[in-house]
Amino acid sequence: MNAKTKRTPVSVVTGAAGFLGSHLVDLLLARGHRVIGIDNFITGTVDNIAHLAGNTRFRFIQQDVTEFLFLNEPVDYVWHFASPASPADYLEFPIQTLKVGSLGTHKALGLAKHKRARFLLASTSEVYGDPLVHPQTEDYWGNVNPVGPRGCYDEAKRFAEALTMAYHREHRLQTRIVRIFNTYGPRMRLNDGRVVPAFISQALRGKPLTVFGDGSQTRSFCYVSDLIEGVYRLMLSNYPLPVNIGNPTELTVLEFARQIIRLTGSRSRIAFKPLPQDDPRQRRPDISRARKLLKWEPKVPLEVGLKKTIEYFRTRV
Repeated sequence: MNAKTKRTPVSVVTGAAGFLGSHLVDLLLARGHRVIGIDNFITGTVDNIAHLAGNTRFRFIQQDVTEFLFLNEPVDYVWHFASPASPADYLEFPIQTLKVGSLGTHKALGLAKHKRARFLLASTSEVYGDPLVHPQTEDYWGNVNPVGPRGCYDEAKRFAEALTMAYHREHRLQTRIVRIFNTYGPRMRLNDGRVVPAFISQALRGKPLTVFGDGSQTRSFCYVSDLIEGVYRLMLSNYPLPVNIGNPTELTVLEFARQIIRLTGSRSRIAFKPLPQDDPRQRRPDISRARKLLKWEPKVPLEVGLKKTIEYFRTRV
């Protein structure tokens, strides 16, 4: 909140009906903010914010963030989370993904500039592409295929980071960039296409768990409450350069599949399929910067988070 005023801080969250955006809205409301949520429901769902109906500190606007954002009230923080974020989504909506990363980021930055608000960009570990450095530090420039099927998402986020830094340098806008690594938890969509909902839904239905390649590729998984806490701390910090937020505990996809089968009590088997093009072989954050600057690190053990996520999916399969 601006130092001059003691009024309730106002946050704008784009992508407010998405998986991460809706959890961020909940945290902001819990910490005393008024929240204006914006979403066009291309991948978000009203179910994620239905529990906020009647909350006088939450206002929702159904709008595409690539269109001009007009708000006739003060704004203190802009949290730009709008974007398709799973391979299934951005392969289905490649142009919309590029537009929200470019035009949408431009409009959200313009709103922050006009309101003299602080801006946070939800970027992604995908800016590192299929990394040649492991684990990935924020100083690594990445190994991205701009013309491959994942390029629409990777390059949209890389452009969004460049645009955010341009506003920071030219307009002296207070900006923050979070590079989000694999995050999971309740409110993910069953047909999201990412490994956590895919494996859990397959296991709960007794279907084979689809493992691409030989399953030796690695991933690290951060529970959603840990991720959102890190994002919140970053916004309140004074650090303008990218910060990795994720869980550095790494395991192979095959190990993860076996853990899902065990936790669900499923009799599913594992089915191996060819590896998709440009699928990262390794994905693990170096979170030294977040530990030092934000005093942040993940707290929820994988098994605890997975049990909560599985219980959520049991009600939806």
